[in-house]
Formats: sequence, C-alpha cells, structure tokens
Amino acid sequence: MTINTAFTDPAAVAAYAEGPPRMVPGFADMQRMCLLLLAEHAPADARILVLGAGGGLELEVFAKAQPQWQFDGVDPSAEMLQVAQTRLLEHLHRVRLHTGLIDDAPDGPFDAACCLLTLHFLAREERRRTLAEVRRRLNPGAPFVAAHFSFPQDNEAMRARWLARCTAFAISSGIDPHHARAREKGLGAQLPILSPEDDEALLREAGFSGVELFYAAFGFRGWVATA
Repeated sequence: MTINTAFTDPAAVAAYAEGPPRMVPGFADMQRMCLLLLAEHAPADARILVLGAGGGLELEVFAKAQPQWQFDGVDPSAEMLQVAQTRLLEHLHRVRLHTGLIDDAPDGPFDAACCLLTLHFLAREERRRTLAEVRRRLNPGAPFVAAHFSFPQDNEAMRARWLARCTAFAISSGIDPHHARAREKGLGAQLPILSPEDDEALLREAGFSGVELFYAAFGFRGWVATA
C-alpha cells in the first residue's frame, strides 16, 4: 500500500484532527459506538489492536473510557504516529505504536480490534488479506469493528452521486468548496471503494462471523463482526 501524501506532508499531518469531524457524518458518535461494541465482549483488562492508528483519535477515546485496556496501534505513516504519540501522552504507558502494515502488528492474541477510516485505501485482495491477518490475531469470539467509505458501485453515475453527497456534507461543515471538490476528484480516482455487499463478503471470507451493520452515514458504513 502506498502512503497517501496527506499522511506525510507536515502541514496536512498537523491539521489532520480537524478533518474527520467535518468530513465524516456523526464522527464522534461513530467512535463512541465502536467503543461500546468492543466493550460488549472485551474484558476490563483487554488488549486491543487498532489498525490505522495514526493521529490517535480513536485511541484517545478508547483510552479515556477504559483505563485498564492496553493498546497496540499500527500505521504506515511515522509522521501520523508521532501525532498520535503527542495526543496520547497521558496514556502512553498503555499504548505501543508500530510503524507499518498489519504484518508489522504483534501476533497477539488480542481481545478486540478496530480499523476506522483505513480499509478504503486497500485494494480488494489486499483488504481481504489484511482482514484475515486481523482475524488471525484475535482470540476466538473477539469483536472486530471497521468503518470506512463504502457505497453502491452499480455504475459510474451512482458512484459519482455518492461522492458528491460526501462533498456536499464537507462543504456544509465549513470545508473550503474548492478543496472539497478537489478531494472528491481525488477520491474517485484513487480509492478502491467497494460496495457494502462486497465489504461484508470480505469480512466473511477473512473468517469473521456475525457480521452486522451498525453505522451508515452518506458514503460511510461500519460493521461489527466476531472472530
């Protein structure tokens, strides 16, 4: 996987935390729902794997809510992990950060895992392989939560319509219209976005069961599944 330049450019990295709340509908509530879904089955002293942990946004939410959880966060961008380290200063005694992809994550076993706003960067086969590697690192019955771009891919017109809706949301949240439209063009050309049906199928192919949709907001979907 090639690292998006937005995750290495110093200015973009420094401003990263401002983006998701303005571009992802219900971002804060989605994070909170993820926390609750993980906590349904993870023990009080759980070890949690966070894939795509750069920036540290979900790690901060989880660490504040669960003072006994231990975390391993993985991300290919060293610059983004530095941001996470700064954000998580008061929790660093419970957080280990690893630069790389899923293959660079510890083998675990983990009591739960999550992957937010990350899998849409991976092509289908690499996404399936990554999910299988997450599954391999989880204890039987452990929950896994994922959320990312996922919308119907029936034809180009439908794909364009969903991307335009995401852009409209970003503009309504205060993002500069020129920047938002340029981002839409880049997303359409670069991201291997799958349909919700394909995303659910990949989870099952990777060995997960009990796949349930818990979040749907314009072009984003989120699922919880069981190892």
